[in-house]
Amino acid sequence: MDFALNNGCQAARLQLYNSVNTSFEINKEMKIDKLSQASENGLSIQIFVDGRYGSFSTNRLNRTELETFIKNAIDSTRFLAEDSARALPDASLYYKGGKNDLELYDDTLANIAPERKIALAMEACEEIRGKNEKTVSFNSSYSDGENFGYHITSNGFEGNSSSSCCSLSASASIKGEDDARPEAYWYEASLFFNELKKEGTGRKALERALAKLGQKKIKSETMPMLVDFMNSRRLLSPVIGALYGGAIQQKNSFLMDRTEQKVFNDKVSVVDEPHLPRASGARYFDSEGVATKRRNIFDAGVLKTCFIDTYHGKKLNVPQTVASPSVLNMPQGKRNLDELIAALDRGILVTGFNGGNCNATTGDFSYGIEGFLIENGKLAQPVNEMNITGNMITLWSSLAESGNDARTDTSWRIPSLLFDGVDFSGI
Repeated sequence: MDFALNNGCQAARLQLYNSVNTSFEINKEMKIDKLSQASENGLSIQIFVDGRYGSFSTNRLNRTELETFIKNAIDSTRFLAEDSARALPDASLYYKGGKNDLELYDDTLANIAPERKIALAMEACEEIRGKNEKTVSFNSSYSDGENFGYHITSNGFEGNSSSSCCSLSASASIKGEDDARPEAYWYEASLFFNELKKEGTGRKALERALAKLGQKKIKSETMPMLVDFMNSRRLLSPVIGALYGGAIQQKNSFLMDRTEQKVFNDKVSVVDEPHLPRASGARYFDSEGVATKRRNIFDAGVLKTCFIDTYHGKKLNVPQTVASPSVLNMPQGKRNLDELIAALDRGILVTGFNGGNCNATTGDFSYGIEGFLIENGKLAQPVNEMNITGNMITLWSSLAESGNDARTDTSWRIPSLLFDGVDFSGI
């Protein structure tokens, strides 16, 4: 930092980072198909020189080489166009420290023997192997990682972070009718190894694959859509994407100029809760060092917060908030997925999305789906090769109920979601 400031920078932000990642993949022959172990150290620097901005990174951390690297970065930045919106955040917005540890790092992870990790992946495969004669192929994997970061800015921020994660996953493919090969997966994840659910991953993957036997299109119809908790995030993602400063500044957001307006119905509430202990995505500061806090994103359908970093706040001439969400929560309902199914006379349960997209400017979408026809509160027929079409504002305004089954091993805690009057295209 001192070297950068003494050699032409008016301001700078530096980040030192280190990550260690391990993964083991097992194939249907019960052999290690892939083993990966990687460690990375590096430094990134964002520099502000004579009204110009440059961002650079390197993994060569020798002091002499770093000095040459920084000098070259400063010289290169001087060739760029001026941009008055490029600046560090106001120092009053920075996280000042002093809060309790969020408990995101498992210091025992590095001491767990590779043999134990391989055994977990093997056991997941054993839950599939030989359990059904229709099984064609299967595999499993175990992976974990540790991440560390140190951040400093020239106008007063200094902070560090550490986190860990581990996961176990399995997938299975089975022989269906003709050339069909239905497949499915399941995963478990945790920040802490001793809290990772280590049984049932392979069994659930096989069960989900077998449930797809006999998939077919049904006739086109408008009816309720129930999206399970494994896939509900897919429908929220375009909504959150439309709230980023970059999308708004580029006029590529269907929620532009809608802050403090009623956008969806009363059942749509989303909260960013960054300070949940032992929660994936929790943090005290964002990528710029700006302090995080609990924020209502949508409150009973009213848009309350967009994700505005320093640059886009200046470009849009609006107050800065935070660069991105941390832990997104939707309030839980009273019923789980099975109970929501039982309450439907007719509808479709969506258990997977197969391609498609959403127009970021208009909110119009078209997605391929697979799942099950629901009749009289029961799963009546597996379906696939069908499409749903509509508009995101219309869709979320038709939210009828949220489940109580959001996964807590992810930074987006979105439960199963029931929507009324969705257009399904089939035969």
